[in-house]
Amino acid sequence: MGAGREGGCACGAVRYRLASDPIFVHCCHCLNCQRQTGSAFVVNLLIEADRLELLAGEPRPVDAPRDDGSVQKVYRCQDCQVAVYSEYGRPEVLFVRGGTLDEPREIEPDVHIFTKSKVGWVTIPESQAAVEIFYDREELWPAESLERLDAVRSRETAS
Repeated sequence: MGAGREGGCACGAVRYRLASDPIFVHCCHCLNCQRQTGSAFVVNLLIEADRLELLAGEPRPVDAPRDDGSVQKVYRCQDCQVAVYSEYGRPEVLFVRGGTLDEPREIEPDVHIFTKSKVGWVTIPESQAAVEIFYDREELWPAESLERLDAVRSRETAS
């Protein structure tokens, strides 16, 4: 995919650049994601927060309720309200919405998750990993991705 990818919201008030490839890419079919996006699934690029450079605007965090009673922070453009990225309780790793990239067609998921609630008309390519709920990171993530996650967690506990 390549570092330097850019994206932003629909109105252009928020613009960002990714300083590296993502750690991993999820295509999530859970009911929470379906409800929050108004679509069949969401594509999230997991990336270290310090590798997302805001070029313009400041997305506003909104607490979005989840079915389990918890909340996640969804960062939205303050003007057009498009969700640009999310945080799931760990601010050091962001989940950038794949559809906000300038070239979203170049993104392919590393895994499809929560396929137990996938809508029937979506077909997952046989070449892509898919799990009914979630997966074991150690089994699915490349070694470099695991190292990056360990590094960012180490920085967080050291501060």
